[in-house]
Amino acid sequence: MRVGVDACCWANGRGYGRFTRELLRSMVDQAQDVEFLFLADQAAYESFDLDGPNVSIEKVSMSESPVEAASATNSRRLWDMLKLTRAVKRQNPDVFFSPSVYSYFPLPMRQKAVVAIHDVIADRYPHLTLPTTRSRLFWKMKVGLALQQAKLILTVSDYSARAIHEFLGVPETKIRVAGEAPAAVYQPSMNGDIHGAAGRLGLPGGARWFVYVGGFNPHKRVTSLVWAHARVVREERENAPYLLLVGDPGSDSFLKNIQRIKDAIQEAGTEQKVMWTGFVPDDELRHLHSGALALVLPSEAEGFGLPAVEAAACGAPVIATTQSPLPELLAGGGIFVAPGDQDTLEGALRLLSNDPVLQKKMGERALQGARALSWETGARAALAAIREAGA
Repeated sequence: MRVGVDACCWANGRGYGRFTRELLRSMVDQAQDVEFLFLADQAAYESFDLDGPNVSIEKVSMSESPVEAASATNSRRLWDMLKLTRAVKRQNPDVFFSPSVYSYFPLPMRQKAVVAIHDVIADRYPHLTLPTTRSRLFWKMKVGLALQQAKLILTVSDYSARAIHEFLGVPETKIRVAGEAPAAVYQPSMNGDIHGAAGRLGLPGGARWFVYVGGFNPHKRVTSLVWAHARVVREERENAPYLLLVGDPGSDSFLKNIQRIKDAIQEAGTEQKVMWTGFVPDDELRHLHSGALALVLPSEAEGFGLPAVEAAACGAPVIATTQSPLPELLAGGGIFVAPGDQDTLEGALRLLSNDPVLQKKMGERALQGARALSWETGARAALAAIREAGA
């Protein structure tokens, strides 16, 4: 079987980039009888690190990276998308796999395809993710075309599968699930490594911290986290926990909420207790997770919630949204909060800050849950979907 793959998300630092890299690495390892034909823009081509007798990659020259062009404030050029369409037609694969609808482009007529839709957040909450009528229209057209052209839809959790069925109207018989997992680097760190990472970040000796990892979009509810953290800081005062906001504010493709977050921090008076870390590489982030009181992910919704699972793999408990698969994946490994429930969010921060026995117990349960997940399992499911679509 010859499988074409959209690799334009390969260099992306968000969750769908991680999904593309980890899933395809495992798929290539498992399916030596499959020839994988990757299509990549310049950025993806330069960072592509898969090799093997069943792997080939074609660079498609475009005026702008699809990941950047498909942002909330930009749009992709038709000619660039048609270059990708023509490249697929030249390759003539048995099946074409798009690991993310985010970089989707029109496929040739009658091309068998599997398309991954990670969640319906942009569809369900367009006012929180896409700032203009134009960007919302383009998103709706792109998703609609993907649903029309795909023989099967792949997603990352049963929770997301239900949402795709209920909100986008995709028949359950057309949806397959390939779950995510923490990368191998995420595992508990030694105390010396934890203290070293904290020191490099500028945290004082003996500091305690909560971690947020992800985008700074309205639907992530980071401002709610800032206010909940501020209440805990005011109550505890002495050795009050820090809040680490991990992520690159400049690389987010959806609607940004950075200024409102900064305004909330200033109004709350917690500038000295909230730290914008910028991008933190995995081998360093692992240490921050290992020493954290908890990873906090209070989003409106998550298709999977990979940052929480990565933190759990380091032994950190989580405080995360109920609108996600996390209450099931990490059962007993944290406190799960309904979106907008500010009192429960504050209480969760307070509890894990003041009860070290409970914090340790939840961290152990979270670690057990994370260790039950693997990219190999997800890759098997994705390969089964691709073989089914090609039959």
